[in-house]
Amino acid sequence: MTVPHPDRVDDEAPAPTAPTPVRRPPVWRGQGRAVAAVALGGGLGATARYAAGLLWPTATDGFPWATLWVNVVGCAVIGVFMTLLAEVWTAHPLVRPFFGTGVLGGFTTFSTYAVDIEKLLDAGHPRTGLAYLAATLLAALAAVWLAATATHRLLRPTGSPR
Repeated sequence: MTVPHPDRVDDEAPAPTAPTPVRRPPVWRGQGRAVAAVALGGGLGATARYAAGLLWPTATDGFPWATLWVNVVGCAVIGVFMTLLAEVWTAHPLVRPFFGTGVLGGFTTFSTYAVDIEKLLDAGHPRTGLAYLAATLLAALAAVWLAATATHRLLRPTGSPR
């Protein structure tokens, strides 16, 4: 058995070197088609929302019915769409980004909802603003749940196997 001799040159460990950085793929790599689908769908949904606002304008200090109904209808469509995708239809991978995120995300307008609440509060209508805040939230959640439940029941009547 031999004992190492630290004074010998050939037994010395090599000098440490800096690790080479790992190259990571760009974040957007492979996402171009999905981003384009969301953008196209978002443009269509936002155009439909804008048209609804033109067809049903809101007075300066009035209740924003158009925004409320756009959000409720959009949430109901989301409930139907997601139930269909989960239970019936195996869709192309770009259908959800295009229709779910793009069209319905552009159509439903919760940012306008927040601005409408702020406008009502600034105009001295706090009760109307709070009523609108609660009504939109409750109606949108109810619309998703009712639409998803109704779609599920239409697809799978009671007593039939899943």
